[in-house]
Amino acid sequence: MADFLIMITTVDTHGAARKLSRSAVEAHLAASGQVTGPIETTYRHLGEVSEGTEYQVTFRTTDDRREALQRHLAENHPYDSPEVIAFAIDSGRSEYLEWITRATR
Repeated sequence: MADFLIMITTVDTHGAARKLSRSAVEAHLAASGQVTGPIETTYRHLGEVSEGTEYQVTFRTTDDRREALQRHLAENHPYDSPEVIAFAIDSGRSEYLEWITRATR
């Protein structure tokens, strides 16, 4: 597994996105959380194709904070079954990666 991750989720309001971002950073589960949006989403749910507006929150974290961050997002998310996915950071400037580690301690 990678030592550093980008984890993302989407929510339905700007306020919910800001709340998740701030709570994760305050809890030292993520070094940062960036809110992007609004974004237009097309999705299938309960057999129907729907469209809506969402906000994406992108977190930078360490692998040892992965499970705690996933749990935090699921517990504080407005959706019943939220998207919470992670991507490995394969490389980055050592100073930046060290900052992620310091910020999540």
